[in-house]
Amino acid sequence: MSLFAWILALIITVGAASVQGTVGLGFAMVSVPLLSLIHPSLAPVPQLLVAFPLTITMAWRERHAIDLHGFWWIIGGRIPGAFLGVALLAVASQRSLDITIALIVLGAVTVIAKGIHIRRTPATKLTAGIASGATGVIASIGGPAVALVYSADDSDTIRSTLAAVFTFGIATSAVFRYASGNISWIDARVAAVLFPAVILGYVLSLFLKERVSRESVRMAILIVSTAAAVALLIRPLVT
Repeated sequence: MSLFAWILALIITVGAASVQGTVGLGFAMVSVPLLSLIHPSLAPVPQLLVAFPLTITMAWRERHAIDLHGFWWIIGGRIPGAFLGVALLAVASQRSLDITIALIVLGAVTVIAKGIHIRRTPATKLTAGIASGATGVIASIGGPAVALVYSADDSDTIRSTLAAVFTFGIATSAVFRYASGNISWIDARVAAVLFPAVILGYVLSLFLKERVSRESVRMAILIVSTAAAVALLIRPLVT
């Protein structure tokens, strides 16, 4: 890749990490489709690897607000969901993976834009965990399904609970991907290059989360993610 491509990837990663640290999700929704357009090796696995320390830090930062009861139900669904994701990866080409990522992102955008939320029950938490596990393995985007369950909660509960779920979920997805041969040393090297940008984005979020309205960040996620997802859908038609 060119130096310009790397610089662009680092800038995108800073922005995505600052969004994640500010509202509790959005890192993969922003970074995966955009970085996939720059070069296939930039996503989605490196985002899985670099997000792990970010989510641990966020979960610890606001650990007092974690919904532990909901956490365990969601985690119970992540493991069978991860098996489903690995099965789908076994039959996925790069083109179908691009389309899958784009559709997952567009589905998440629709959910966030409409402000949909559902009543929290053990069944809905378990279902959200299964969906999150599958999409987390396929596209490193496991947040929307869980966010749907917590969309009516306060910001602290959303950020902390999602971070706790993501910490376990990312570890699970990484193990399943590695065991099925879907993580390479190239992924690890790309993640190492992008990781300083994640740190910078997290530091920025410490200032932004009290100064930028949640609605402003939400609109930014919707616009950027939609544009990137549409571009991913169009790319197979022009390449």
